[in-house]
Amino acid sequence: MKTVCILPGDGIGPEVIDCARRVIEAATDDLEFVAADIGAGAFQRTGRYLPDDTLTTMKGADTCLFGAVTSERSETYDSPVIGFGKEMDLFANVRPVRDFAGVSDSQLDVVIVRENSEGLYTMDEVADDAGVTTRRRVSLRASERIVRHAIVLARSTDREGICCVHKANVLRRSDGLFLKTFSDIMATEAQDLRFSDQLVDSAAARLVSSPSDFDVIVTLNLYGDILSDVASAMAGGLGFAPSGNIGPSHSVFEPAHGSAPDIAGRGIANPTAAILAGSMMLGHIGMASEAKAIYRAVFEAYATGNKTVDIGGAQGSSKFTEAVISKLNVQKTSLEGTNR
Repeated sequence: MKTVCILPGDGIGPEVIDCARRVIEAATDDLEFVAADIGAGAFQRTGRYLPDDTLTTMKGADTCLFGAVTSERSETYDSPVIGFGKEMDLFANVRPVRDFAGVSDSQLDVVIVRENSEGLYTMDEVADDAGVTTRRRVSLRASERIVRHAIVLARSTDREGICCVHKANVLRRSDGLFLKTFSDIMATEAQDLRFSDQLVDSAAARLVSSPSDFDVIVTLNLYGDILSDVASAMAGGLGFAPSGNIGPSHSVFEPAHGSAPDIAGRGIANPTAAILAGSMMLGHIGMASEAKAIYRAVFEAYATGNKTVDIGGAQGSSKFTEAVISKLNVQKTSLEGTNR
């Protein structure tokens, strides 16, 4: 039996993770869950945003399901998300975005594969009397492994093409290295896939105007963070955006939204992203049929009119979760009837 470390976190994190856990438990009873503390609440209790025993529990589990944390705009704030990402070498951030609820007329179905260990998120800033200089890191090793991760993902999900998003016309050495690495690997190791590249500013515009042009996007840290939010807004908001942080030995899956303290405890948070993150998690640990069942149940819940509050519907967190579980149970009944 595999173990999942549950990290509810702050704000709406505990609510949406509880919804995701309920759906996962309806899909399978072959998992063991262990809880761990993280975020602002953990800091109040222990003096650490990422306590040592939490990190130990995360590393000891087969995978992790994380809610959200409330961050602080302070130079002394120690981000637990960046912290566990570095400690567990979670170099790939994967964000699939699809318009489940039909909020736009576009055929939006894209996976954004974001390099998660370098770029501007090294937090390497140097202050002087005139201002602050941020040192940005783009290495050959990180570029190679994120491109190869995107190739594996594209093949395993039957996607046909990968677009490299960059700003090599201005950042000629750093983004130039990333683009060259992408082009070289695609030409020699992935001739079965279509490949192209696009400047990040024009890619953002094209993602809005012609989202069906994109299949898989591979890009650097900051660009991927921004583009995935743009795509999510087109799909109805961050409540529809699951995310996976993946490394060689560890993984953490989460909704891409924040802790939203303004709606915490009101029962109206959209749990879709957390539920879909749970589906991604199951697929990653080898439970493909359960993962597909959850994904299909979410799609069917929206297709039959179960719309969440954030897109003008009437379904709160619990009611929507119940609708997804109901669709799962229908699938199970149908499967049992077929196997008789």
